Amino acid sequence: MDFNLNAEQLAMQEMVSSFMQEKMMPQAAHWDEHSIFPKDLLREAAELGLAGICIKEDVGGSQLTRLDYVLIFEILARACPSTAAYLSIHNMVAGLIDRFGSEKQRQTWLPPLCRLDYFSSYCLTEPSTGSDAANLKTTATKNNDDYILNGSKAFISGAGESDLYLCMVRTGVEGAQGISCLVVEKDTPGLSIGKKEVKLGWHSQPTAMLFFENCRVPIGNRIGEEGQGFKIALSALDGGRLGIAACSLGGASQCFDLALKYVHERQQFKHPLSEFQSIQFRLAEMYTQLEAARLSVYRAAAAVQEADPKGPLYVAMAKQLATDTGFKVCDDALQLHGGYGYLRDYPIERYLRDLRVHKILEGTNEIMRVIIAKRLLSTLE
Repeated sequence: MDFNLNAEQLAMQEMVSSFMQEKMMPQAAHWDEHSIFPKDLLREAAELGLAGICIKEDVGGSQLTRLDYVLIFEILARACPSTAAYLSIHNMVAGLIDRFGSEKQRQTWLPPLCRLDYFSSYCLTEPSTGSDAANLKTTATKNNDDYILNGSKAFISGAGESDLYLCMVRTGVEGAQGISCLVVEKDTPGLSIGKKEVKLGWHSQPTAMLFFENCRVPIGNRIGEEGQGFKIALSALDGGRLGIAACSLGGASQCFDLALKYVHERQQFKHPLSEFQSIQFRLAEMYTQLEAARLSVYRAAAAVQEADPKGPLYVAMAKQLATDTGFKVCDDALQLHGGYGYLRDYPIERYLRDLRVHKILEGTNEIMRVIIAKRLLSTLE
């Protein structure tokens, strides 16, 4: 058990940190205020290998580890959790194609995905099926060499900007065993994009519904076999949950650092706030909780990398702990800033708005607790 990063990881952190500080931090508030999706910035990130972090090198990926993956997103989210989270979702889609796609599919789609010539979206949630994803309603009916899709998807990050939509659809019976995975390319006849959602946070990435009306998709766009889609979806979510957990760590760490600096400089009753024991206790609790969450995320990343059978359990614990903790640390940082924390002149409120949704997406934290409890109780059977 070694808690020290190796030389390559330290160098990687330095490179990503420089990119974050120089390219993302100065623009993040502007992206948020004006709801700008920074595609050019994301392509610059791709030039550093950050659009295909765990993807094999033969198709342009960086082929790094899951620990490297969370280290990267923890740093990027210090500037903009919203933009970092989109890049995490894009990596999740690319990773799914790399793992489950045919060689032809890998060679066709992964090089442009790793360069961010293609942007991508992950499409599982539907208007009537959120946590109950196994009961999704979008159908894909075979017709000669195609599937005909009808239905809709909701809360799709990147909708309207993406080139590839990785969709879970029903090709067979009810339940998880009837779900398959299809890649739907933009401009496919029968695919349309709903209105851009107006959200509390995550302003730097668009979110909208997808609609399929007799949308014809080649059978060759299916990832894996028929009926394998739900297994593929859950596998992808392990990586997605790690990414979102890491983004919570990064955003919360930045808020903690801002709060630490603020209470040292701000004076009340002729003393710096940092001299008051109540403030010291709050800082100690924030940092301890944040460090515990970080260790949980790193442990989960190592378990996924090693294909540990307990990997999904560790991931569920890490996602729940890191996103709950991340939001609480942001909220505490805002409280320490007092009224100034509530103003948009200060960045804390932006992080608070961005991190709130992390407790909902990639599986709500209630579902994370269900996964944990089921795993624990299964040991008694």
